[in-house]
Amino acid sequence: MCVVLIRSVMLYILVIFAVRLMGKRQLGELQPSELVITILVSNIATLPIEDINIPVIVGVTPILSLVCFEVITSWITLRFPKLRKLISGSPKIVIQNGKIKRETLRELRFSVDDLLMALRNKDVFNPDEVQFAMVETTGSISVMKKQSVETPTRSDLGITAEEIDPPVLIISDGRFIENAIESMKLSRSVVEMILSSHNIRVKDVFLMTADNSGSFFIADKKGNTPRIVRLGGEKNDKSET
Repeated sequence: MCVVLIRSVMLYILVIFAVRLMGKRQLGELQPSELVITILVSNIATLPIEDINIPVIVGVTPILSLVCFEVITSWITLRFPKLRKLISGSPKIVIQNGKIKRETLRELRFSVDDLLMALRNKDVFNPDEVQFAMVETTGSISVMKKQSVETPTRSDLGITAEEIDPPVLIISDGRFIENAIESMKLSRSVVEMILSSHNIRVKDVFLMTADNSGSFFIADKKGNTPRIVRLGGEKNDKSET
């Protein structure tokens, strides 16, 4: 049992390393070649675990070889677009100028139900709202709605807004995240001062975020209503939903 456990941990770490080496993609975003490699790696990794008579190196060697092959193939396809098209295929237009291209759907073996499901995944429930749609090489669909039904933006309405980066988590479960504090050009003393002004100790903070506008979101471990605090003394309480 101990041998199986050690082998499992070793191969678990190796597979994680292999997947990280191939790049960060979700399963639904894998190219055909990447999906094949992923399936092969998972199957090969189970062999030394199921049969302790098989040396671990028998599983390690093909896994590393397949990953290296995938990395080399990816590099080659970047240099040669025609080869990339041969291996991964090319995107296919299924809706153009609001019209569904039945020939392309047949070529992709997409049924009407498949198309409608893909559109619903893009929050489109009425095909009449679609101006252009394309099936990517990963099998996902990209959709552009008609301008008449597209949600207006602030630019369309003539409203100006300050460009602000997303908030950064600076305290998690009572602990400072040093890299985040440095990235926001803050110091512990400043954060502690903000918290003490509201009678909150660092160890009592469940999470605290900060953005580059000087706004801080604070939620404590007691479950009290979260607070939004702004540098300069302005404070807003945020009701729980």
